[in-house]
Amino acid sequence: MPKTGLPKPTVYRLCAVLEDLGFLERELGSKRFVVGYRQERLALESLMNSTNRGARHAILEALAREVGETVNLTVLDGNWVVYIDRVESHWPLRTHLQPGTRVPLHCGASGLLFLSLMSASKRRRLLTAAPLEKYTEKALTDAKQIEERLKMIRRTRVGIEAEEFMRGLIGLAVPVYDARGRICATVSLHAPTARFTVDEVLALAPALQRSADAISRLLVR
Repeated sequence: MPKTGLPKPTVYRLCAVLEDLGFLERELGSKRFVVGYRQERLALESLMNSTNRGARHAILEALAREVGETVNLTVLDGNWVVYIDRVESHWPLRTHLQPGTRVPLHCGASGLLFLSLMSASKRRRLLTAAPLEKYTEKALTDAKQIEERLKMIRRTRVGIEAEEFMRGLIGLAVPVYDARGRICATVSLHAPTARFTVDEVLALAPALQRSADAISRLLVR
């Protein structure tokens, strides 16, 4: 009997209803159910309109002062990363990606981090559903090459990209975890190559992770 205490046929019928509503979907080639698009959208809206929004933004403001660059909070929405909060740097040279902006998964630091930590079947589906756009000459669009790259990101839990989404820009991302220890968002940073090397950006990962952990504590209260 399932952990719910309900008979298996009952659980199956409930899952089928949730599948029809979009809260669950089946893994390709499997009988397993995974989170559906409506459940992901519900989580996105909850984060964007959270009662902790002010405290969350204050954490990002403190981080932006510490690192001196623009920082963001992002979440996964289908095959896109969505910026739900952002604190700009005071430098005249900066990139304007307002809250609500969507960035593709395969060529941004947050997207690569989300990909590295999701199930292999879901990752494969997102990477192979349609041809990946090559936003710059440095962006990887071959699923096998991306999979190889994700191995290191999965091990370090730090997403990094250099001029793959936008020329002259380096991206860094670390995970925000939910109460069950699963990635639910990222804290990320954008730094121009005119001011930073990749190694210098990577050195900021501990500061980002401290802020991400503080946001995680807000979410689990």
